[in-house]
Amino acid sequence: MTPIEVNPHSANWLGLWTLYSREVRRFLKVYTQTLMAPLVTTLLFFAVFTLALGRAVETIGSVPFLEFLAPGLVMMAITQNAFANTSSSLVIAKVQGNIVDTLMPPLNAHELTFAYAMGGTTRGLMIGSIIVLVMSFFVPFGFDNPALILFHGFMGALMLSLFGIIGGIWSEKFDHMAAVTNFVVTPLSFLSGTFYSAERLPELGKFLAHINPFFYMIDGFRAGFIGQSDSNILTGILVMTGINTFLWIVSYRMFKTGYKLKA
Repeated sequence: MTPIEVNPHSANWLGLWTLYSREVRRFLKVYTQTLMAPLVTTLLFFAVFTLALGRAVETIGSVPFLEFLAPGLVMMAITQNAFANTSSSLVIAKVQGNIVDTLMPPLNAHELTFAYAMGGTTRGLMIGSIIVLVMSFFVPFGFDNPALILFHGFMGALMLSLFGIIGGIWSEKFDHMAAVTNFVVTPLSFLSGTFYSAERLPELGKFLAHINPFFYMIDGFRAGFIGQSDSNILTGILVMTGINTFLWIVSYRMFKTGYKLKA
């Protein structure tokens, strides 16, 4: 069953808010799994790299290694959790057969996309804020440019939320979603400069890093804290804006046509 279309010139604000609230309450209800677990995982990453490389690699450029590492770990947690929220919500609804309850109300494709995407973005930004707060007890955050932090945090979370929508609609079972996570999201996250500077890579490595969209979100986010970047910030902003626009259109079309959502 495809969504019921309404007058495109009038927004269903109540329905939009209801769906968004449902998505937020869904992950808050199991906060130990959706908020606390990512916090513990990120702190473990931080502890392992601190113990393993903290003395061997004291600085990257002129920035202490731990101050360089921390923002990358925060962004990695933001994006992975934003993706998990939208993808799991849609896959579970499809597997359980209750996706029809979401498609029947008078919500158009843009409203469905917005509500799901903002639910995932909210989870990503929430876990990111918690991690920054807790990690600030162990490493000093500079907050050199708060605007860059907010922009890249939001756009990164939105990007993975939209990608989660696409992956969730495409997937017919949990194995499909696991494949997307294991072979797309995780590799792009780990090869994006989270743990290292792209400037230290050979030429081929630099080229591969600069065609990875995850690189720009992490590089810009980190620059907001430490005041240094490995790429042109404006280029990163344009890349992220373009990719998010494309992902939004794809997500919209999937809802609009009922792709793999028809009963």
